[in-house]
Amino acid sequence: MTRQNVPLGRILGIRIDLDYSWFLIFALLTWMLGRNYYPAEFKNWPPLLYWLMGAVTAIMLFASVLLHELGHSVVAIRYKIPVRSITLFIFGGVAQIGAEPPSAIAEFWIAVAGPVVSLFLAMFFSALKPVTTGIEPLLGLVKYLAYINFALVIFNLIPGYPLDGGRVFRAIVWAVTKNMRRATLVAANVGRVFGFLFILAGVWRMFSGDFGGGLWIAFIGWFLDNAASAQIQQVMFQGSLAGHTVSQAMSSHCAAIPAELTLQQLVDEHILSGGQRCFLVNRGSDTVGLMTLHRIREVPRGEWQTTSAAQAMLPLDKLMRISPDKELWTALQQMDRDGVNQLPVMTDNQVVGMLSREDVITFLRTVQELAS
Repeated sequence: MTRQNVPLGRILGIRIDLDYSWFLIFALLTWMLGRNYYPAEFKNWPPLLYWLMGAVTAIMLFASVLLHELGHSVVAIRYKIPVRSITLFIFGGVAQIGAEPPSAIAEFWIAVAGPVVSLFLAMFFSALKPVTTGIEPLLGLVKYLAYINFALVIFNLIPGYPLDGGRVFRAIVWAVTKNMRRATLVAANVGRVFGFLFILAGVWRMFSGDFGGGLWIAFIGWFLDNAASAQIQQVMFQGSLAGHTVSQAMSSHCAAIPAELTLQQLVDEHILSGGQRCFLVNRGSDTVGLMTLHRIREVPRGEWQTTSAAQAMLPLDKLMRISPDKELWTALQQMDRDGVNQLPVMTDNQVVGMLSREDVITFLRTVQELAS
């Protein structure tokens, strides 16, 4: 969980989060449905019923989006790809998949699973229409959910990365070229084209009188362009790191502190005066753990005088670690997957260095300077 997310629980072991931006789109959808859709479709309802059904429909829409993302996640798990979380936010939902697909066919099935779920939901809600004919609120609900799930299928199959259709397109290019990096660049650039088209269409609608609808379409286009651009930058970043190992970027001069040092002494003598943020904790000549600012912050300030580094450290046997011969890109992926900013570099259970995100960025700048 981050400060921008509200935890909702777990489904199939996958953490479900709610981004704070969801509350904005929930309020907007409730207002649009309660003021426009339901009054236009059904006359003479009590005003409160319009707003109630607007809120219920908005919640059911996001339940459909959640099922869509679970479709991606279940297939990813079947390919032994970890899924860290699913987050519902202003543009719908996103599954945080912890690694790239192992093959083009895996990418294809993971990408297509979401639209298949949405198509099934559209067909399911369409089949319920005759059953709910005599109950207007339920009829309005299933009609809208059938329509919106079918619209989700159509929208997501646009062949522009990072939409599902763009991922399907990437899988096809990957299968043809046998090169995932090239396929990602092609699909992401196509995604940028569609982003620009959405922006142009939105601006045109704004000047044609539909300011609100045009603004929303342009906003979606801006989001697609930014997401595709970020993917292009990531691919270029990965390419720059290709062939370079952890041992080339790691810091081999990691400060060590005695296990009995108090947290107050550590802060006063090493962190504030030296500016370091990560320390190996030694007991005699043996490294027994790792101390970071995060571990210090977990201890109440009033206890710093009496708490030793050994009591607050992360023990060595619980450390996420990496070997010096691993590729730098693999190390960054591991940091992201484990939610850490640095990794001890270890050989035969001995710490030989530390690798932080800052180390990788500094190394990348050096590589780029030498290349230019």
